[in-house]
Amino acid sequence: MSLPDNYVERTYAGVLGKLIGVYLGRPFEQWSHERIMAELGEIHYYVHDRLNKPLIVTDDDIAGTFTFLRALPDYGNRRDITSRQIGQSWLNYLIENRTILWWGGLGNSTEHTAYLRLKRGIPAPASGSAALNTQTVAAQIGAQIFIDGWAMVAPGNPELAANLARRAASVSHDGDAVHAAQIIAVMESLAYIESDAGQLLDAALAFIPRNTVIQRMIADVREWHSQFPDWRDTRRQIAAHYGYDKFGGVCHVIPNHALIILGLLYGAEDFQKAMTIVNTSGWDTDCNAGNLGCLLGIKNGLAAFTHGVDWRGPIADRLYLSTADGGRAITDALAETYHIVNIGRALAGQLPLHPKGGSRFHFEMPGSMQGFTASSAGISLQNVAGHSLRGARSLAINFDHLAAEQSISTPTFIPPDAINMPGYALHASPTLYSGQQMRARFSTDANNTAAMSCRLFIQTYAAENQLATAYHQPQILQAGNAAEITWVVPDTGGAPIVAVGLAVVPQTETAKGVVYLDELTWDGSPHTTLKQPESGGKMWRRAWVNGMDHFDEFWPETYRVIQDQGTGLLMQGARDWQDYRVSSTIIPHLIEAAGIAARVQGMRRYYALMLVRENRVCLLKALDGEIILAEAAFEWHPEQPYALKIEVEGNQIRCWIDDNLLFTVTDIERPLNGGGVALVCTEGMLLTDAVTIAPLKPAD
Repeated sequence: MSLPDNYVERTYAGVLGKLIGVYLGRPFEQWSHERIMAELGEIHYYVHDRLNKPLIVTDDDIAGTFTFLRALPDYGNRRDITSRQIGQSWLNYLIENRTILWWGGLGNSTEHTAYLRLKRGIPAPASGSAALNTQTVAAQIGAQIFIDGWAMVAPGNPELAANLARRAASVSHDGDAVHAAQIIAVMESLAYIESDAGQLLDAALAFIPRNTVIQRMIADVREWHSQFPDWRDTRRQIAAHYGYDKFGGVCHVIPNHALIILGLLYGAEDFQKAMTIVNTSGWDTDCNAGNLGCLLGIKNGLAAFTHGVDWRGPIADRLYLSTADGGRAITDALAETYHIVNIGRALAGQLPLHPKGGSRFHFEMPGSMQGFTASSAGISLQNVAGHSLRGARSLAINFDHLAAEQSISTPTFIPPDAINMPGYALHASPTLYSGQQMRARFSTDANNTAAMSCRLFIQTYAAENQLATAYHQPQILQAGNAAEITWVVPDTGGAPIVAVGLAVVPQTETAKGVVYLDELTWDGSPHTTLKQPESGGKMWRRAWVNGMDHFDEFWPETYRVIQDQGTGLLMQGARDWQDYRVSSTIIPHLIEAAGIAARVQGMRRYYALMLVRENRVCLLKALDGEIILAEAAFEWHPEQPYALKIEVEGNQIRCWIDDNLLFTVTDIERPLNGGGVALVCTEGMLLTDAVTIAPLKPAD
């Protein structure tokens, strides 16, 4: 499988198009066309502020699209991945009633229905079948809205895109819903190499059965497009022949797919016109605009967003992925682009790309902000060519008459404006922790009028959700100079780090010029104790992604976690943690099993040291089921403390209780190579006051 020369840029444009469409349509999702016209008029730009809603939101369209695709790397990036394996990824990344999905109940929400089937042991694709769930439930919109990523890993390969889309869609849907997802996926795959909208549609239709409802609907919309120059006339025909009143369920795929085709045919070369059409038409606006935006981003590239209004500026690449893998929740469009591209490259037999040696923030696409915003209007940000040691681009901090400290920053945890996220709650862990080593490179423009003091900083949550700032030592740069620094992140006392940034101060009364941020990154395992910080506040609790039935704050213990049925996890950390030690003194109560876990990658991927009923202890590996890697007799008693410790190094796991080494195991079959930590409880209650993570080797 060959890849297009502009694969990265087109994929980045597709990701941006998805985000723009979702953020644009979300505030008036499920409004009718008539209500939109009466209260908002035609939609030409973001209207969130008119409805007193946030622009950057947690949304199922975004979270599902960029999360379920992780089944590919989780299963070795194989082209023959199965629906069953993708269904296993649902069980891993979803937390019931909390993350990604609309949890609307059995028989009402298609995705919730499919999840319950999976949870009860019915594998995909049976989990999404019409035979089991009824045709009405199986034909709703969800498969279509999650499908874009499966196309972007198969650029220019419509057959692979159609096959991946079918397998992914079949986890939760059947029939026309799967066909609609395949049509979107094939068009997006071909959009990398074909620009004609008619050709895209013709090619996509060849992959689904003839004489289906969706085939007939698309033919009708194309016919109306040939008859009516005005899209509004065709919209009226769609409403009359394929409106919501013609189909059952909460959000049927056919009416909404029709509006995507409407926007494509009338606005294929004009992103803003297409967004106006698909959003003003109503129904499931964020879903429809997200799919169409992704398609047009791929088809037209970054140039799609350069005409008319500023689509990209207000977003600044920001996106949230609320899943059981909390360390990936706070992310950005460019980071997700490279995740997608590297899956596509793996499927094509090519090595991954790691710009600037794998730096988190590298800005290697035109216009990319990677979530960075300025502290005030006194400075402005611009992605520019040059001023980079290991790449081609950098982030320019422009200032006129700078007289006092100004800064730029990007979130590393739930930012203040997202704490009370409406709709889909934001579940996340920080991406940056005490003890990790941060590295950065920045420079000053040769034409600056004064020397500049530049220093990195972190911000943490304190009492009343106020922000406390800690600075690295300043670097004084004359015009045209550069600095490369490293900083071991200081101990925050358990307070979560919410942002990282760069502060600049002129060394004269006022200054004019530019500072360039070339790259910023961090790595290594944390050296921290996760506990209630002395600085107060409650966001330290939110740093734990809650996969337990009960994690309440009114008990005297720092952590009292309770699981009523099955196994629950209270998780924190990131997939890039590799070799480290996690320890906690736990007090088990009435339990089937309880303990601590390392290399946690979600609800069903981890290593756990567990105290088990009938006086046993075991080292458990959760991966497509549970595997006992080691076990032994161990007399333990309820309501007594036990100091548990796990070390993970390469594929070796070592476990202690009360400083007595119990197990040394080498995991040779599909070892888990990274992940966070967790408290684990099976049907009962576990207490502890702290969880400590430490690297096996101290940071330099």
